[in-house]
Amino acid sequence: MKHLILLLLAIAISGCAVVQKAGLEFQPEVAANKLQKEFDEIPPPDGKKVTIAVYSFTDKTGQRKPTPGIANLSSAVTQGAEVFLIRALQDVGRGEWFDVVERVGIDSLTKERTIIRQMREAYEGKDAKPLMPLQFAGIIMEGGIIGYDSGSESGGAAHRFLGIGAQTQYSKDTVTISLRAVSVNTGKVLATVTVTKVVYSTADSVAVLKFLRNGTEAFEAEAGLTINEPGTLAVKATIESAVVELIKEGERRGVWDFKKPPVAPLPPEPVVYVVPPAPIVKDEIPVVTVVIKEEPKVEIKPTPEVTSPQSSIGKKMFLVESTYVRGKPSSDPYVTRLWLFDKNEEVVIVSQTDVDWVEVKNTMGKKGFIKLEKLKEKN
Repeated sequence: MKHLILLLLAIAISGCAVVQKAGLEFQPEVAANKLQKEFDEIPPPDGKKVTIAVYSFTDKTGQRKPTPGIANLSSAVTQGAEVFLIRALQDVGRGEWFDVVERVGIDSLTKERTIIRQMREAYEGKDAKPLMPLQFAGIIMEGGIIGYDSGSESGGAAHRFLGIGAQTQYSKDTVTISLRAVSVNTGKVLATVTVTKVVYSTADSVAVLKFLRNGTEAFEAEAGLTINEPGTLAVKATIESAVVELIKEGERRGVWDFKKPPVAPLPPEPVVYVVPPAPIVKDEIPVVTVVIKEEPKVEIKPTPEVTSPQSSIGKKMFLVESTYVRGKPSSDPYVTRLWLFDKNEEVVIVSQTDVDWVEVKNTMGKKGFIKLEKLKEKN
């Protein structure tokens, strides 16, 4: 029986960590934007879109994927980060900021244009229609992934009681990205930013260790689950944050301006009517009458004074109509009604309990809550 209990306990411990992950197939999904709100709601530019070019945005760290015990040639971060940068530049501010021209695959683009031009000349001769010129960019985006520090911080906690306990461990990596905008006209660096993001990894496990048959046999079971934040998505989120910060830095340096919100129109000025002067009579000075049309006055009615429940404390008052008192101040019709007070029955307000409710007591000593509007002062 004891062996059966330990076996069931081991199965229950491993259920969350093993069963949930075993044999499940995950459908592909679009990578989520971690900064969607700020990424979309940044103010649009005050003018036309800025045409920019991205030639490369590479891994400059040389960092390899950390794998204990073996030599690993896999890189720690993606080698195609320019894809994330181009998409971020196209989508930032709901697509109102940048027009991106193709420069990463410029060799393929120029070869294809050459093929089209040669084929047109071969079939159409000198009258072949030329291709449209390529659009040039005013700003080049430069930079790259300049740092990936693995295992910059790690730790954990564990506890066991009677050989049964849980353990939690974590480690922290750091990815750093630099992005700058360079003017094609002058070569001047217009704005530059550096953004850092933390990449977390966690591991949770539960272990059981028991000695059976007077300590001659040992039973041990362990189950765990490790979750590592994807490094590629961390790079994507950092690039998107860098694009947002670069726009803010460019606005602070006067490279571009945010679109100003519309200004509310001023109130209309009073209309002035000029009455033509009367015919000039000899030895008389002509008189010009100016009439100013005044805006209609809005009558402001004084707010009627409302009797405060606080001012009615202790006064002898009467009911406007026969009504029930309640067990507590509430407009809920299902709240218990305690007593029926007669219209001409004298009551005394004891204390204020709410904005519109007061506690009353009749001559028989019965208490309850009632609306202040159903009371009137004694004449």
